[in-house]
Amino acid sequence: MRLVPAAVTTALLALALPAATATAAEARPAAGTRAGAAYAVPGDAVRITEGQVREAAPGTPLLYPSVTSCLTVTVRLAGGGLVGAHASLFQVPGELRSDAILPALRDRVGHRSVRSVEVRGALGAWHPGYLTRAIEAYGPDEQVPVPSGPDAEGVARAVARGLGQPRARVTVADVPDGDLLVR
Repeated sequence: MRLVPAAVTTALLALALPAATATAAEARPAAGTRAGAAYAVPGDAVRITEGQVREAAPGTPLLYPSVTSCLTVTVRLAGGGLVGAHASLFQVPGELRSDAILPALRDRVGHRSVRSVEVRGALGAWHPGYLTRAIEAYGPDEQVPVPSGPDAEGVARAVARGLGQPRARVTVADVPDGDLLVR
């Protein structure tokens, strides 16, 4: 197991902190999502934890629990179903690394027609390159890129490329910490 240098961890956490200190007025969920305990979570929601890719039948929502330093990627299929991925900034043991999430999501979608792709999460903690080369993939003498701030366009381009979708089909939003429900 390779440890991430303390300076990189500190820098990434500092970038993620502003999202954690949002005021109540700023903590509204993005359109089509629900965050926090104030909302009821349907019992039939498909739960996708960090490092996982899962699918929901038409009419069944996706639940991404504890989105703090993560990114979620939800593919809306033309047939009405949802396929989602929960990308973790640091690999969760036994789950996919950030550089394996988009290939796994693309495989799960297969040749089905895609209506749209929604990326939500802690945008300020993510360098677009983490989706093609995970933090854990850097050697001890290599410089891990550190985001200088939210890069919605860079993340959108990386996701579009990774999923083989047109850039115009991908939307990106920074959301407050908490559970994310996509209907």
